Amino acid sequence: MSEKAAPLHRDAFQVFRTIPTRWMDVDTYGHVNNVEYLSYFDTAVNGWLIENGVLDPATSSEVFLVVDTRCSYFSELVFPDVVHAGLKVTRLGRSSVSYRIALFRGEAKTASAQGTFIHVQVDKQTRQPTPIIGDRRGLLETIQEHP
Repeated sequence: MSEKAAPLHRDAFQVFRTIPTRWMDVDTYGHVNNVEYLSYFDTAVNGWLIENGVLDPATSSEVFLVVDTRCSYFSELVFPDVVHAGLKVTRLGRSSVSYRIALFRGEAKTASAQGTFIHVQVDKQTRQPTPIIGDRRGLLETIQEHP
């Protein structure tokens, strides 16, 4: 078994999306259920793409599909909380993009959870991969991590 990564710090990210927790996110143990964290990842990434005008789920001829997602948990999120999702691109391929996402509880300096989220851009009708070009690629490059 591999060693668990340490929680990322807030200053590792330039772009954040704010997501309020909901009453329905909390399970019988009194904290946000683990499956909701992946929903927060999806909400953060797609909200950012839509807000920046490069994706309209209703009219775009190319859309993104999730092909892989992973999450490590460090501390609990609860209701009510405000979550700040930090986003960055770790790899930008021809038709795929890999994100690193960290969820911060309120103004916490270290992540409550973090993980990876991989999108593949596909033709909306055929579901076949298509190259990420133009404004979409340009936007993704603005948050790309460089070694």
